[in-house]
Amino acid sequence: MVDAEKRLLAHALQDPENQHFVLLSESCVPLHNFDYIYSYLMETNVSFVDCFDDPGPHGAGRYSEHMLPEIVKKDWRKGAQWFTVKRQHAILILADTLYYGKFKRYCKPGNEWHNCYSDEHYLPTLFNMADPTGIANWSVTHVDWSEGKWHPKAYRAVDTSFELLKNISSIDESIHVTSNAKHVMMRMPCMWNGMKRPCYLFARKFYPEALDNLMNIFSNYTII
Repeated sequence: MVDAEKRLLAHALQDPENQHFVLLSESCVPLHNFDYIYSYLMETNVSFVDCFDDPGPHGAGRYSEHMLPEIVKKDWRKGAQWFTVKRQHAILILADTLYYGKFKRYCKPGNEWHNCYSDEHYLPTLFNMADPTGIANWSVTHVDWSEGKWHPKAYRAVDTSFELLKNISSIDESIHVTSNAKHVMMRMPCMWNGMKRPCYLFARKFYPEALDNLMNIFSNYTII
């Protein structure tokens, strides 16, 4: 997954006019119009990379001492893979071979590797070490993990309404829950240029069957 992300960034960086890079999936939808999203991303000097310290088995439990000496356990972080990055950070991701080499060799699925997934740990850990003040520590893509399953909630046509999109677009706190037995909920206000703002520009996962409902919503409301 991270190899694919690097290839996408390398291709996009060939155009010097590209200044901000957004990773989305085919099941993502926008929550606002283009002008709002463009302003939100371009009028701040940070990248939006989800990054938090999870002491549980799905966070610190995936760390391997093979990462030493370059990556120590206290620097290990977790986050969603849906990022948006400034040009300088895209270049940083491509330029890094030292840390990514460690992830490529020692962060893999399977019990031998602590069921480690690079797309959940590489970028959060890299930016926590290389430029912690240059990221906002949350992803601008909303994902609902409230069902407690291996995959996030997916919205079908019957679930897709103006109210759903409006509720998601009004969330102004980023929430992380630790994977240990305590399941500690950590809330962080989404601060944009020193002001508390809604966190999310996009949402997922939407089934293809939700398309008609989404098009109807988008054609009737210019701003969610």
